[in-house]
Amino acid sequence: NKAAEITKFSREEVLGKNLVEVYISLDYRASVQRVLSNALQGQVTANFAFPLYTKDQRCVEVLLNATPRTDSSGRIVGMLGVGQDVTERKQVEAEKTRVAQELQTFIDTANAPIFGIDARGLVNEWN
Repeated sequence: NKAAEITKFSREEVLGKNLVEVYISLDYRASVQRVLSNALQGQVTANFAFPLYTKDQRCVEVLLNATPRTDSSGRIVGMLGVGQDVTERKQVEAEKTRVAQELQTFIDTANAPIFGIDARGLVNEWN
């Protein structure tokens, strides 16, 4: 059970509970509710990012795809959400941004001439 593994909430703890009111942080309840409501109206939402807090209060960044769930006659009977834990990827992206900013600051403040060229020999950095 991947959801239980990531959130530390067991199936028994979550079944029958209101997902948004119980498991979504206050500042994201309205936007998550809108995505879920849209799915119940027939609208698919792809790649909706939001934080989900685990049982031990860790923040997991989730990328959600929400799809209407229909019965055999095509009537919407619920929604299906498929989430992906992108926490690690977001942390890596943040670190890459931090390092790039640090390097740019180094270049901008260096007490030496610094230049760069691309693969075609064209100047692409000059302090």
